[in-house]
Amino acid sequence: MEYKQLGFYFDQTLCTGCKACSIACKDKHDLPVGVNWRRVPEYSGGSWLVDESTDTATNTVFTYYTSISCNHCEDPICATVCPTQAMHKGANGIVSVDPDICIGCRYCEMACPYGAPQFNPDKGVMTKCNFCADRIEVGGTPACVASCPSRALDFGEIEDLRARYGDQASIAPLPDASVTQPNLVVTPHAMAEPSGSRNGHIANLEDI
Repeated sequence: MEYKQLGFYFDQTLCTGCKACSIACKDKHDLPVGVNWRRVPEYSGGSWLVDESTDTATNTVFTYYTSISCNHCEDPICATVCPTQAMHKGANGIVSVDPDICIGCRYCEMACPYGAPQFNPDKGVMTKCNFCADRIEVGGTPACVASCPSRALDFGEIEDLRARYGDQASIAPLPDASVTQPNLVVTPHAMAEPSGSRNGHIANLEDI
């Protein structure tokens, strides 16, 4: 099917951090250990506040999850820094990598603020989310979206997603959307912090 520009929608309020999306992606594309096209960072922070005058304590503790993959950005910095043009924006606005001309220099990996391009040591080239282009082509749904048990993920033309859900995409731990103009919309968790916030940290770095 033909789209102007595909994008992802993610509802933080519904995500439980189960990682079904990540597993479905890994299974669909037969990715090796250490290569994860979709990841689910857990962002945690806050503290306890003690009021000695009343001998009470309150807290600002929070935790929320963010399912993230390549956002097929409007201004994909991965394609800008690629010396061979292996990384490129193509049909339906999908950012893809051509393995036949990729030299595995990993410039795209270093440049992408979302960590989307992933080096596959078995193949010696960069790989990344391709929006399950084969499924899209026949009117299907990306594996990650189809697998989410809480329906926290959706996809479609970015203009339609923004008209329906808004245009927020600058939520910690993600970078500010102005950097690459991601084709992503996020419904924030009630305790969500803005991009650049120092009030939290990624609690599961070993997973992503």
